[in-house]
Amino acid sequence: MQSPTLSICLIARNEEDVIARCLQSIKPIADEIIVVDTGSTDRTIEICQEFGATVLRHEWQDHFSLARNYGLEQASGEWIMWMDADEEMDVDDRQTMKNLLPTLDKDIYSIHLVNYIGTTVQANESFHIAHARLFRNHKGFKFQFSIHETLNVHEVLPDQDESQIDTLPVKVYHYGYLNDVTYAKNKSERNITLLLKAIEAKEPNPWLEYHLASEYSRMKQYDFAFKYVNWSIVRFLSEGLTPPSLVYKLKYSILLETGSIEGAWPAIDKVLVLYPDYVDLHLYKGVILHQLGKHEQALETFDHCIALGDKQLNHLTLHGSATFHAYYYKGQCYEQLNQPQDAWSAYRSALNFYPEYEPANLALQQLLVSHPDLHEQPSPIS
Repeated sequence: MQSPTLSICLIARNEEDVIARCLQSIKPIADEIIVVDTGSTDRTIEICQEFGATVLRHEWQDHFSLARNYGLEQASGEWIMWMDADEEMDVDDRQTMKNLLPTLDKDIYSIHLVNYIGTTVQANESFHIAHARLFRNHKGFKFQFSIHETLNVHEVLPDQDESQIDTLPVKVYHYGYLNDVTYAKNKSERNITLLLKAIEAKEPNPWLEYHLASEYSRMKQYDFAFKYVNWSIVRFLSEGLTPPSLVYKLKYSILLETGSIEGAWPAIDKVLVLYPDYVDLHLYKGVILHQLGKHEQALETFDHCIALGDKQLNHLTLHGSATFHAYYYKGQCYEQLNQPQDAWSAYRSALNFYPEYEPANLALQQLLVSHPDLHEQPSPIS
């Protein structure tokens, strides 16, 4: 069966440090690569041309959707996939994508997006989610909103629940929120300016306050972050919408970062009624209980995390929330309960899932200083 043609569309500006990695990852499967350049002054355009990409120049108008839609209008492939210049498709999954194209019978699909944060690329600082990236051309799909643009799925497919879009087994890695990238590009400051501008213009996007809270949280300006995440919840509710799970995830991560446990408990239980399958919120609940000294209840909660697993891509999920993070916190609880053997087993289990996980390594070393005989005990918890 002949494979349908695939256009991959990007926008870029001064991305010479990263765009070759992106293009290298997609060139073997793309019939057409379209890059909309919004004003590069470095080698971005030259690099794109070296990879055979079609480069379209487009004046930057403080509006991401305008730039992306300009690229979509030029795409000739039967299918379109959109990416960012600071992303990379998994080398083992790109042929999977090509093989799947002739078999697809719906108009839009998600992929498995892996977002890295922190200082370097590490598994324990990555978040996973399904993200709508692949769609049929000439069906009316386009981007909306000036920043943190999204596809107009509800306009094209009014009966489609976006959380139920099928996810292809294709991973794309996003490196744009690693600390060195955000600092070098002043990304948060730029985004905050655009978000405030969109709010002032009353752009009909209920996500604006959430994204503003995310930027302030990334900059560790937690007072502003907490204010805007609460405004986000109010805005969703005022529009008759249930606030999405990642909005609550951000709220409780801010409360934990600032030690505001009194604001987190027991309110998080009400959120878990809405999202009972969201393992990250259960992990946060366990941490809250642990910090309140309710260690037995916390242990039950971490066991529930482990039972849930962390493969639910319908939520923004921290890698390891159902494995090494949960086992690490179990170890912390056991230490508080003066059960060193169980703590040792929990830390060892965490390290079985992720041997480089520094908190568990340090905790285990400290535990063995005071209990040197523990390493001779039976095998760790399964």
